[in-house]
Formats: sequence, C-alpha cells, structure tokens
Amino acid sequence: MRRTRGRVVDVDTLEDFDRRVAAGVRSLSGWRMRALDLTERSSALRSVEVSGALFLGCSLNLADESSVRARGAVVFPEAPGIPIDTYRTTLYTPTDLFDAADYGDSLDARTYAWSERATSRDAALAKSLHDHTIDVALAEWVAGRRLVGVMGGHGVVRGSREYADGVELGQRLSAALTVATGGGPGAMEAVNLGGYLAGRGADARERALSMLASVPSFAPSVAVWVDAAFAVRREFPDGGDSLGIPTWHYGHEPPNPFASAIAKYFRNAQREAILLEVCQAGIVFLPGSGGTVQEIFQDACENFYADESSVAPMILVGREYWTEQYPAWPLLAALAAGRPMQHHVHLVDTVQEAAELASRGT
Repeated sequence: MRRTRGRVVDVDTLEDFDRRVAAGVRSLSGWRMRALDLTERSSALRSVEVSGALFLGCSLNLADESSVRARGAVVFPEAPGIPIDTYRTTLYTPTDLFDAADYGDSLDARTYAWSERATSRDAALAKSLHDHTIDVALAEWVAGRRLVGVMGGHGVVRGSREYADGVELGQRLSAALTVATGGGPGAMEAVNLGGYLAGRGADARERALSMLASVPSFAPSVAVWVDAAFAVRREFPDGGDSLGIPTWHYGHEPPNPFASAIAKYFRNAQREAILLEVCQAGIVFLPGSGGTVQEIFQDACENFYADESSVAPMILVGREYWTEQYPAWPLLAALAAGRPMQHHVHLVDTVQEAAELASRGT
C-alpha cells in the first residue's frame, strides 16, 4: 500500500522499501515509513541520505537509529504500554476489535480502558498519531466508493420496529451506494447489518432479525450481544461492505460487528467531522435524540455555507417525530429557505422513501 503526494512517499511494506532502494534511490527525503522492521536493513540505510525522512513506529537497531537521527531523520518510536498499533495501515475489522471471547480482554475494551487512564503527553501524541493513520487508511478505503451516511438513535434495540426499519434502509441503500454510520449499537448497527445483507433479500433480513431478537442490547453483556451478531455473520458469510466510524470517547458503547470496515478514533469531534466529509451522497437521519439533533445541524451548517455543487442531500425520516417530538424540521427548513440547499433537504415518512431519494442523489 503506497501513496505519493508531490515529494511525500508513504512506504508501508518492507517489499516496497526494498524495491525502491534496489531501484537506486539516493535520498529518503519525504519518505514516511510506517511500522517497518528495518533491523536487517543497516546497509541500505547507511547507503542513502535520510535527512527529511520520517520513521513511524519502525524497528531499528540502536546504532541505525542513532545514525539516521544524526543525519537528519525524524524517528517516532512505538510508545510502550499502548494496546493498539499507533501506526496501523488499515482500518479495523470486527474480528480485530473483538479478538477475545471475554469482551473485557478484547482489543476494543483494552484500548478504551487505556485511553481513560492515559493522560501523559506521550499518550496524547500516540492518540493523535493513531487517528492520523486512521485518516489515511480511511481515505484509501473510501476511494472508488460513493457513500451515504445514516445517523440515528443508539438506544434502538434489536427486535423493535425501528431496528427492522434500519436494516431495511441499509439493505435498500446498499443496492446503489455504500452505507456509513457512526459504527455503534442501535440504529447504527441496524443499518450496517442491512449493508452486510446487501443483495440477499427480505427472507435473509427476517432470518437475521429473528436470530438477534433474543439479545436486544449490549447491556448487560457485550459478549452475548457480540456472539449473536457473529452467529448471523456465520449464517450469512461473505457479507457486503459498509463503514462504521465509532469512537473510544464513547467507549462504554461497543462498535457493532456488522460494518466490514471500522474507522475507530480517539477524538470524537474529528470522527464526527470525518463522517460528514466522506458521505458524498448525503445523510439520512433516522429518529434519535441529542446526538442525532446535533448531527442534523452540524450537517446543515456545512450545507448552509456551501455552493450548489457542494450541497449534500439531507433526508429526515419520521414526519411526526421531526415536527412534533423533536421539531428539528421547521428550523432546518427555515435555514434552507432561499439557499442552494433548499431543494436538497427532505422530510419523509418511511425508509423506503428515504432510500429512493438517496439513491437518486436528490
């Protein structure tokens, strides 16, 4: 995996490093090397200029590390005691995060526990570097895909009508687009499940819903909740692609196991901005409360100041909900009046209507 931007070169595999050096490169200036084991590359490192090179979490012999530092390279070693790979080059998968039978022993739980007590400058740097590498990996995953975001309440439980609607919405949207959510439980899990079941039809959806209904929530047991999800994955192998963008800021809520790719961040504000940024096909808002209302107007602010070519559709599902229970729609419509966004904000009653609008790119 490699990306070149001007003089910046990302080198993420030892094979890529060897190939470039063998081609006769004389300077590593502008190279960003991540998580490479260079302990057997002393000769190569001493044969080239390294001023301006960046070594992120690479393994180096002590003599080589001293040498490259003295010759102008910047070396960021792997900080001790951190459960995650600060310099990882790919997004997470469900099996990465849920890698232990006991959720408390899993990478996801251990990372949250570490983040709660890690307050040093080194820890802050590690978190920033990790989130940067997730940014890079996410940009590579998104390339070539057209994403539609879905936001909604994290309190929606399996077995409810709202959960079933979310699954159907995700399934319908995935016929033409790639769905992205906040990656958590509730409506987010439902939509990612719909993405996972893309192309399988209503019978598969009803079977999956039936399998999950006996474990409505991750409380009191995350492990039991996760096990039910992985049972569905085994019943329907080779599921479709979808994206989850959760955060360890809300680490008491586990990420859902149905997103095929998980861009998990430490910083919630960064994660929320990124979710809006990558959803070029717009956002569908299912019923939710404080967090969903915030996301509606965060998205509205982006659209309010955008020109016609940059406006992304906003579709609110639930006419009564968004006009009476939480009357976000009247304010949104007032903000949109006379602006380029006016014809791109919609209020509908059903997920079927929402999927049709989003798929048309209206």
